[in-house]
Amino acid sequence: MTTFPAGYKSALGALTTESAIKFVKDTFQRELSGALCLSRATSPMFVEKGKGINDDLNGVEKPVSFSVSGIGKNMEVVHSLAKWKRMFLADHGFAPYTGIYTDMNALRPDDTIDPIHSVYVDQWDWEMVIKESDRNIDFLKKVVREIYSAIRRTEFLLSQTFTSLTMRLPENITFIHTEDAEKMYPELTPKQREYELSKKYGAIFLIGIGALLSNGLPHDGRAPDYDDWITLTSDGKKGLNGDIIVYNPVRDESLELSSMGIRVSKESLLEQLKIRKLEERKNLYWHKRLLNGEFPFTIGGGIGQSRLCMYLLQKAHLGEVQASVWSDETVEEAKKNGIRFLS
Repeated sequence: MTTFPAGYKSALGALTTESAIKFVKDTFQRELSGALCLSRATSPMFVEKGKGINDDLNGVEKPVSFSVSGIGKNMEVVHSLAKWKRMFLADHGFAPYTGIYTDMNALRPDDTIDPIHSVYVDQWDWEMVIKESDRNIDFLKKVVREIYSAIRRTEFLLSQTFTSLTMRLPENITFIHTEDAEKMYPELTPKQREYELSKKYGAIFLIGIGALLSNGLPHDGRAPDYDDWITLTSDGKKGLNGDIIVYNPVRDESLELSSMGIRVSKESLLEQLKIRKLEERKNLYWHKRLLNGEFPFTIGGGIGQSRLCMYLLQKAHLGEVQASVWSDETVEEAKKNGIRFLS
């Protein structure tokens, strides 16, 4: 399969691309911080193994691990900071409707490497304290709209500064539940549904990722101990989480920019651990703290930095906006097409 679309040419030169990457990152984090009242926090690149703090993603990816001989501890490079952030907010006493954002840098060597997936993952991880009464679908949608507006404002300011780039995002994001997506396209795979829906609407928030659909399968995997994907909403559907997905015309593909959700309560944590047959996690440090009532109710997620840059700078490959490692064949194809990778 060809990595680059036929006839693709970057809208920006090499040095201009570097300036535009900085512009996107500086602008978006400022917009996000202002929209959700988030303070910047310094986060760890690795956490102690066996504490239940690391993100388990789909449960099959193995974290990069190492021992620190000087202090006798075994550490894991983070997959994300999904659970660390909630603990941070508890330990620092954040008030409702305030929170943090941080630069998260992870290594995911088990990921399939392709134009939108890399070993190196960089994202804005964010988390905000909420009240128990906010654990509903309307509040989730409110926060999604704030994040989407921050992305659109960044796109507008970018287009004013780098005039070869045009605005492509629709004014509003469309909310669709995974159950409805399955009913609309029962013959398609989940990724094919994302493509059809994102192409139709331009930008969607796909709700309820993790719980089983009517076909007995989840739309996609979710760990059982951060997003709440089992709680019934006011319309009788499961899930207080989802993904922001946009249509990328450069590649004629759907592109997930963010995974986020209202976090588990004590009750939904226990239910989701039972569903995944991982009840032994109740005895881990992080999980015991949650079950003991030490953590606030929160909402949070991650927003891909390189993916947002790739989309807004109208690039065809992550390698154009991120220094990482790619196959020799991919690097050679990029050179043949006159495409400059950052690595």
